[in-house]
Amino acid sequence: MKLFMLLGSVGAGLAVLLGAFGAHGLKGRLDAHALEVFQTGVQYQFYHSLGLILVGLTLAQFLESSLLLWSGRLFTVGIVLFSGSLYLVSLLGIRWLGIITPFGGLAFIVGWILFSVAVYKTQGS
Repeated sequence: MKLFMLLGSVGAGLAVLLGAFGAHGLKGRLDAHALEVFQTGVQYQFYHSLGLILVGLTLAQFLESSLLLWSGRLFTVGIVLFSGSLYLVSLLGIRWLGIITPFGGLAFIVGWILFSVAVYKTQGS
């Protein structure tokens, strides 16, 4: 649980840093499309970093759940594959890396499904 909260808080901080870098440091260096791709990576990194914090807090609230653990793992994989590939595509122009992006998106989707099922299966109201 602590690991997911740590990864989430570091990931969120990096997303803010990368967002500022994209808005100020990359403006004029990248074309509009590449900058938009970069910002999409930042947005999804931020959302799922918050998701990691949520997984950590949920694990702290409820008993250990393999579904919650896998949800956090998939959010982490999704950030690396989805956001990481978008950063590389936009910064380096290596378009074939875009084939990796949907796998990160799938990791996000499955992570949210597992999170939902885990919360649904917990005891109480």
